[in-house]
Amino acid sequence: MVERIINGKKVSTKGFEDIYPFDSNFININGHSLHYIDQGKGKPLVMIHGNPTWSFYFRHLILGLSSEFRTVVPDHIGCGLSDKPDDKSYHYTLKSRVKDLDALINQLNLEDKISLIVHDWGGMIGLAWAVDHMERIDKIVITNTSGFFLPRGKQFPLRLWLIKYLNWFAVPAVLGFNIFSRAALVMAVQKKLSSKIKNGLTAPYNSWKNRIATLKFVQDIPISEKDQSYCIVKHVEDQLKGFDDNQLLFLWGAKDFVFDLSFFNEFKKRFPKSKSHVFDDAGHYLFEDHPEQTLALIHKFLKS
Repeated sequence: MVERIINGKKVSTKGFEDIYPFDSNFININGHSLHYIDQGKGKPLVMIHGNPTWSFYFRHLILGLSSEFRTVVPDHIGCGLSDKPDDKSYHYTLKSRVKDLDALINQLNLEDKISLIVHDWGGMIGLAWAVDHMERIDKIVITNTSGFFLPRGKQFPLRLWLIKYLNWFAVPAVLGFNIFSRAALVMAVQKKLSSKIKNGLTAPYNSWKNRIATLKFVQDIPISEKDQSYCIVKHVEDQLKGFDDNQLLFLWGAKDFVFDLSFFNEFKKRFPKSKSHVFDDAGHYLFEDHPEQTLALIHKFLKS
């Protein structure tokens, strides 16, 4: 069991340590403690989560793949068991996230070619790092995320618009009532989650201050050129063509309420020969809806 006091509140894995039985590791990045799992030996496999998840989301993959790979799974600053500083001491931006990932990879001396598994906002973070280090990339598993701006005809979801632009609504709703993390427990899945899994997904976000990242992730989504992360997303979108179709596997929950099939179809336009599998009965939390089948497909792809 791991237990930390973060911003005066206890953040613990008590109650779900049997399904998240991993040793914790920490590195210091510019004065902030970043938590990560480093399990197994072999070729490095880095899993990058999005919002509002954390390394807990990848627990099935860590258990299933760490016997053959060195699975490295960080919690972004503000997420999971990592520190949750205020926005005056940490810039909650895509640029910071990519720098943090780079610092972790360099500090761990991952010299072999790296494979990535990315989800949600972790897709843009991982792809932003990957396009600038293509010589270090082996394979990438891409699931319910984006590597470009909104596909043509896709509207920015109203729920996200309210959080991004209406501070008077977003601050009490997200920081006070934890609406983003709690709503995902229902909206992001097609199957009913057990109370243990619900507690695991939401445990790190147990106070106003400890929910800051769930708000800042949304507010950092670039929609126009005025948004500070616009240039990085434009760079990723322009450089995606550097990947080979054979390096990529797309796994998609078709009933995602944000990253729907329009994002999957946009990826497939760019990489028509890549391997892919669409789960018609799965949502945004694909690895919760189909843990065994996704593990099997990923294992086969990584070993091919």
